[in-house]
Amino acid sequence: MKIIKLKPLSDIGTNSYIIETDSKNAVLIDAPADADYIISQLEENKLTLKKILLTHGHIDHMGAVYDLAEKTGCEVYIHTADNDKLYDLDLSLSNFLGIPLKPYRNAKVLLDGDIVIQDELKFEVISTPGHTSGSVCYVCGDVMFSGDTLFYRSVGRTDMVDGDPEMLINSLKKLKEIDYDYTVYSGHGAPTSLVDEKAFNPYMR
Repeated sequence: MKIIKLKPLSDIGTNSYIIETDSKNAVLIDAPADADYIISQLEENKLTLKKILLTHGHIDHMGAVYDLAEKTGCEVYIHTADNDKLYDLDLSLSNFLGIPLKPYRNAKVLLDGDIVIQDELKFEVISTPGHTSGSVCYVCGDVMFSGDTLFYRSVGRTDMVDGDPEMLINSLKKLKEIDYDYTVYSGHGAPTSLVDEKAFNPYMR
């Protein structure tokens, strides 16, 4: 499994990641903006985009979904609780942030514990509500993609529409109970590890 970290995208500086399979197919974790740039990175690495896995439904994480799906024919996955955000201007924060949204209504919905398979890779869905009601982490191999649930020494905010601080606390407890040191790639900022965040992140103590 090869992970290609794209440059921060959207007005918020959102991370996204291309995961390459042995068959030169690709899974994209979040699609913040600039579909043409993302496609250029796929082409540069001679990859075919098969799936987009969204960590949640805020516009800065899925602003390029419509264009990418239209241009590549890829499948789009999101937790069922955030599906409406793909076409709702308020829930997606499109109106709040002033970022235009192209509505997308053909996503495949996920639940906690689901497995998304692409070639030899398996992505396990861990439901981690709090930042949004449908926020998830994806685990593949020894890597966790945490979206805006868990950052380096911090966590996602809960004061926006659909945020819930109590739910986030419970989600962090759920992650703290995982007995494995995943490398954590988050939606914003630098990578980290689950063991380090358990030890040094004030929100996980």
